[in-house]
Amino acid sequence: MFPSIRWRILIPYAVIIVLSTLGLTFYVTEQVRQARYDDLQVRLLAEAGLIAETVAPLLDDPQALASGQLDTLARQRAAARNERITFILLNGMVAGESHENRALMDNHLYREEVQRALSAGGGTAIRYSRTVNYEMMYAAVPAYADGELKGIVRVALSLDQITANTNRLSRTILSAGMVTTALAVLLGLVIAERTARPVRQLTHVVERVAKGDLNARLLPAGRDEVAQLTTAFNHMTDQLREQMEHLGEERSRLAAILTTMADGVIITDQHGLVQLCNPAAVRILHITGNPGGRTFAQVVFNHQLIALWERSQQTGAEQSDTVETDPKRTFLHAIVTPLPELAPPHYLIVIQDLTHVRRLETIRRDFISNISHELRTPLAALKAVVETLRDGALHDPPTAQRFLTHIESELNNLTQVVQELLELSRIESGKAPVNQRPTLLEDLITLPVERLRPQAERAGLRLEVTLPAEQLLILADAERVHQILINLLHNAIKFTPTGGTLTVAAHIVGNEVTIAVQDTGVGIAAEDLPRIFERFYKGDRARASEGTGLGLAIAKHLVQAHGGRIWAESRQGVGSKFTFTLPVC
Repeated sequence: MFPSIRWRILIPYAVIIVLSTLGLTFYVTEQVRQARYDDLQVRLLAEAGLIAETVAPLLDDPQALASGQLDTLARQRAAARNERITFILLNGMVAGESHENRALMDNHLYREEVQRALSAGGGTAIRYSRTVNYEMMYAAVPAYADGELKGIVRVALSLDQITANTNRLSRTILSAGMVTTALAVLLGLVIAERTARPVRQLTHVVERVAKGDLNARLLPAGRDEVAQLTTAFNHMTDQLREQMEHLGEERSRLAAILTTMADGVIITDQHGLVQLCNPAAVRILHITGNPGGRTFAQVVFNHQLIALWERSQQTGAEQSDTVETDPKRTFLHAIVTPLPELAPPHYLIVIQDLTHVRRLETIRRDFISNISHELRTPLAALKAVVETLRDGALHDPPTAQRFLTHIESELNNLTQVVQELLELSRIESGKAPVNQRPTLLEDLITLPVERLRPQAERAGLRLEVTLPAEQLLILADAERVHQILINLLHNAIKFTPTGGTLTVAAHIVGNEVTIAVQDTGVGIAAEDLPRIFERFYKGDRARASEGTGLGLAIAKHLVQAHGGRIWAESRQGVGSKFTFTLPVC
C-alpha cells in the first residue's frame, strides 16, 4: 500500500496515536459530561422535591390559581436559583410558570419527565425546548398534600454551561493530543529513517547487481538483522559473479556458434516445448514472435516435421527426412536427435534449407532442357539444308538460293536466342544499367505503340491507347520501358486473332503508375499462368509459334530493376492482361 518502508512504519504509528488521542478525548469528554448530568439530575430532583412540599397545598386552590400566586412563587424560586420552574396540574395544565405566559403553553401531561414522575415518583429528561429555544434538563416530582397527589413540580436548567465546559475540556485534550502526536510523528520519522536508510542502500546495490554490476558491494553497519542480510548478500553476489562469468563464457561460445550457423537449430524438452531456437531456424521456418515457451508444433506448422519429432520421441533414435513446405515450396532436410544425457530428455532438431540447391538444380535442368529444345529445331533445319545442298541442290541455283535464305533465317533465330540470353544475363547480374530519370508518361508509351501499330494493322487488329488527362513525370529508363512494352505488345499481336483489339492503358494508383497491355486473344491456361515469366517457358499454344520464350523473363527483370511489379491475368478464349508498375516522381 505504501511504496516506502519509512512510511509503512511512520503512517501506522501516527494513525494509532491520532486514533488513541481521539478515542481518549471522546471517552473522557463523555465521562465528564455524564458525571455532570448525573450530579445535575440529583440536584434538580432534590430542589423540585423541596419546592413541591411548599407549593403542594396551593395547587388545588382556585384562588391561588386565579390570582397568579403560583406564577409569582415560581418566578421567585427560579430567580433565586437561575432555573426555570413549572407547576403542572394532574390534568396536564400549567398552573404556574417562571419564564413564559402559561396561558400560551400547551398541555404537559405527556412530557417524558412528567410521565416518569407520575409512574416512578420522579423523572428527568434532556431535550430542546421550543419555548425558550435551547437545550435543557428537566426534573419533575409529584407534589403531595395530606397524602394526596395535587400536581407535578418541574425544575429545568439550561445545559449550555455544561456543554461549554465539556467542549473546553475536549479542546484541551485534543490540543495536548496534537502536540503529543506531532512529537510522536517526529520521533517516528527519525526511527523510520534510521531503519529505512540501510534498506534503501541495500536496494540500490541490488538494483546495480540486477543491471549487471556484479562488483557492487555494501559494507555492513552494526550487528543487527540488516547487517547480517548485507553480509549474506555480499557473499551471494561473489558466488553469483563467479557463476555468471563461467556461464557467460559458455553462453558466448554457444551463441557464437548458433548465430553463425547456416543451419537451423531447435532444442525442445520431452513435452515439445521449445527451449532454444537460433536465428537460422527462425529465418528458414518463417517463425513469427518469440518461439520460447511455445510447442514445436506451434512453431513449425508442418505436419511432416512434427511427425519426424514424434517418431524420434517414440523410438528414442535419431530420425531424418527431407520435407517440402507449402505454399513457398521450401525444401528442408531435418534431423531429430534425442539428448538422453539431459534430464528430462531433450531433442535437438537440425534443419538444413535445401531450397536454393533444389532451385539451382531445377533451373539448371530446365535451362538445359529449354536451350536444347530451342537449339535443336534450327540446328536440325540447318543440318537438313546442308545435307540437301551436299546431295546436289548446290548445283541448282534457284534451289540453292532458297536454302541459303532458309539458312540465314535459322541463323537469325539462333543469333536472337544468343542475344536475348546475353541480355537477360546482363540484366540479372546488374551489368545492364537502368538510368532512371523523370520522363513524361506519354513519351514512354507512344513510341513503342506507334512502332508496332503497322504490325497490328497488318494482322487486322485495332490498337487503342488510354492515358491520364494530366501530364505525369515517371521515374524510368525510357529505353528499357520501351523494350518492356514492345515485348508485351509483340506477344499480344502474335496471340490475338484477326479482328481483335489491343488496349494499352495507364492509371495512377497512389505513388505509382500502372501500365496494362490487354488483348482479346486466345488467353493463357490457368496451369501455365504462374510460370509464364520463367525463361524459355512456353504454353502449349505458344510452342508452335516463333520466339525464344525469353521476352517475358526480360520484361520481368527490367520492371524489377525499376522497383516495380509485373503480373498477368488471363482467361482462355477471352484474352490476357499484362500489368506492370513504375514509380511516379
